[in-house]
Amino acid sequence: MKNKEAGLSKTKLRSSYVTLVVSVSLVLFLLGVLGLILINAKELSDYFRESLSFSVMLDDDAKEADIRMLQKDLDAKPYVKATEYVSKDEAAAKMREDLGEDFINFLGDYPLPPSIDVYLYAGYTSPDSVTKIEKYVLEYPFVKEVYYQESLLFLINENVKKISLFLLVISSFLFLIALTIINNTIRLSIYSRRFIIRTMQLVGATRAFIRRPFLVQSAFQGLMAALIAMGLIIGLLYLVEKEFFQMFSFESTKLLLLLGISIIFIGILINIISTFFSVNRYLSISEDKLYY
Repeated sequence: MKNKEAGLSKTKLRSSYVTLVVSVSLVLFLLGVLGLILINAKELSDYFRESLSFSVMLDDDAKEADIRMLQKDLDAKPYVKATEYVSKDEAAAKMREDLGEDFINFLGDYPLPPSIDVYLYAGYTSPDSVTKIEKYVLEYPFVKEVYYQESLLFLINENVKKISLFLLVISSFLFLIALTIINNTIRLSIYSRRFIIRTMQLVGATRAFIRRPFLVQSAFQGLMAALIAMGLIIGLLYLVEKEFFQMFSFESTKLLLLLGISIIFIGILINIISTFFSVNRYLSISEDKLYY
């Protein structure tokens, strides 16, 4: 009979361990998904900002050597991602394609001057930065004007700020929820072993000695939960890139590696801290309250 009861006790204990690991892994998985959304949101915002360009309109009689010199000068700048020279013929062909008809027959001449399309890195696409770059480019005598959609540039930057703030608030809120869920799950696990803690106290074990095995076990459970969560995230990444490759692409290896390390660190740290305070609670509680 005693062996049977001991077997049932071990089964229940093992089941509680599995439940704890699964619960924590699911919460960490949700945090990881949130991290992926934040990473991809940054990449998408950078993509849209870097897809904007401003056009440097040149004089019709600008020399080819001067144009190439300006293009090389811009390419050497740290804020310029790429440049593209558009001749008068190329500009006319592009407009003909956009309009669907040969406008030259009506105008009798090429109305578009040669230009250089300049694409900036995302960090330099704010209106203030573009204005400074515009002043620099206009110092060249053969530059007629610098054209860019100021309203669109301002709108994109404002929306990026709003979305970033919204995601930051949601992330903080969800992190607090995750912290609460993990803490409550661990407290229930420690609650089921409160009599073991009391027994160890009665035989003279110190508080540090009692806490040590709980903390070690909790750290191991946090590691296992984090690894399971990472496995689920990798599976999710595979499915997303396979089904929606045109919409989502996670190419930042460093950020993904940082996300994985963060999940492991958070999983272990939260487990240890929650276990520490939960065990301390039952180390200090009176014997009468153990039954409630």
